[in-house]
Amino acid sequence: MTRTFPISALAALICCGAWAQPTAETPAFEAASVKPGQPPLGSGQITTMWMRGGPGSADPTRIDYHNASLNNLMARAYGVADYQLSGPDWFRMEKYDIVAKVAPGTAEEQFNQMLASLLRERFKLQFHRETKDMPLYSLTVGKGGPKLHPHVDTPAAADEPGGPRMFKTDGDGYPILTGKNGSAVSGGKSHTQMDNADMARLVGRISGELRAPVKDDTGLEGKYDIDLRFVTKNYRVNGLPVEDGDGPDIFAAVRAQLGLNLEQKKGPVEILVIDHLEKVPTGN
Repeated sequence: MTRTFPISALAALICCGAWAQPTAETPAFEAASVKPGQPPLGSGQITTMWMRGGPGSADPTRIDYHNASLNNLMARAYGVADYQLSGPDWFRMEKYDIVAKVAPGTAEEQFNQMLASLLRERFKLQFHRETKDMPLYSLTVGKGGPKLHPHVDTPAAADEPGGPRMFKTDGDGYPILTGKNGSAVSGGKSHTQMDNADMARLVGRISGELRAPVKDDTGLEGKYDIDLRFVTKNYRVNGLPVEDGDGPDIFAAVRAQLGLNLEQKKGPVEILVIDHLEKVPTGN
């Protein structure tokens, strides 16, 4: 008997038709500007990315997206995770700045339809759905118990100014992060810090690295301050993969640094397969 691995609350959206292609009557933004974002940077540089505004935010009648990639936009529009998107490599690399007006009182579902319409109209997005067997992971507590640090409230660090910047690395080559939340990569070495994070947030970060579903089977509750260093398999400079550096992969890092295990399984996952997508958006 085939068993479907539960992937997250987002999976419920799939069952409810969240992936249905919108019709001609789909709501649209009152006005939208879509422009290319910042070009890919060289090694040792990082830049800011944000997706602000819209329903439920402090600015519900406007969105301001800076350096958002098309996979970010599609995941938001269709209520899926990144690993449920299959398309050309560049759609995770190219960045876009989007500013749009949202009608007062717009609901979350309507907003997602507006974003989907923008993707179809400006980027000529076409896709189909299919089910694919892929690795699935279960996060469990290791035999020695967790090595997580319970969250302790301390004064918040000031946000870093926007724009590209150089960062320093420690003696092992991992980026030194300022503030309490963030992630950066240098030469394939990834450093992530999470402040006041629950297991769902950690699972989301691990899932993003593995590009596969991860289920929280730790049974751990509460909030933790997490510091994780590992060699990523997803590092690219100007779209080209960079050879891995010396250090633990995500599996070894989670085991040694957090006292948790990632157990691999396999099962069916529904995905969006991109049939057509244009890199240059149509005019505003």
